[in-house]
Amino acid sequence: MIRDIITYLETINPILAALYATIFTWSVTALGAAVVFFFKKENKTVLDGMLGFTGGVMLAASVWSLIIPSINMTEGEGFIKVLPATVGIFMGALFLYVLDKLLPHFHANFKQTEGIKTDWQKTTLLILAITLHNIPEGLAVGVLFGGVAAGIPEASIAGAVTLAIGIGLQNFPEGIAVAMPLRRMGVSRCKSFFYGQLSAIVEPIAGVLGAFAVLFFTPILPYALAFAAGAMIYVVIEEVIPEAQQNENTDVSTIGFLIGFVVMMAMDVVLG
Repeated sequence: MIRDIITYLETINPILAALYATIFTWSVTALGAAVVFFFKKENKTVLDGMLGFTGGVMLAASVWSLIIPSINMTEGEGFIKVLPATVGIFMGALFLYVLDKLLPHFHANFKQTEGIKTDWQKTTLLILAITLHNIPEGLAVGVLFGGVAAGIPEASIAGAVTLAIGIGLQNFPEGIAVAMPLRRMGVSRCKSFFYGQLSAIVEPIAGVLGAFAVLFFTPILPYALAFAAGAMIYVVIEEVIPEAQQNENTDVSTIGFLIGFVVMMAMDVVLG
């Protein structure tokens, strides 16, 4: 079935393919948020394991789907060959750092707000926290499809689809991580679901913008891939791993991280 999807996406405009792929990742977030209709509260052990899985997928996707292709498509030898990837990684991390400091948001497990002080409700701040995660994820998928549109040999539909599937897998617990805390705050199930899926609406936007940017500015592709990787790695280290390790289930979240990393690595090798 996955091969059939890849074959179909190879026949349409890559920009449209990027939109379809990021709509898929958005829909998986909605699927995770829908858990709120079936359970009154989340199982912390399961959620910590899934958050660990999220971190593993994001880190593996950053390395295998973004950083390595960025290096491979750069000409030159020695440090010159890794320069675009190095610059892109630090720029992506800096981008998320600035957003993290400026955009008000709330982490349910940290029980504190970050960013500029505001009187916004905790529900809004929690949604913004997950939205921060989703910007680099949508961008990562988009720049790969943009590379295909630009005719870059190292960029392939198969690789972009693999990345979209991996991001979709880790979006499921992100949907839960928004919807269930909102439900605990007293928000209705329908509103909890709505806000949970809303946190990922930025992915199709970031995906299409990333694809367009690479299509019209082809030389930036190595930098763009590494930029998305740097932003994702920043999220993993600064937010995903600490949140997964907040409770007493550190072993569970660590094993989840390893499983996520291996699953994404295997998918990239087998499908990409």
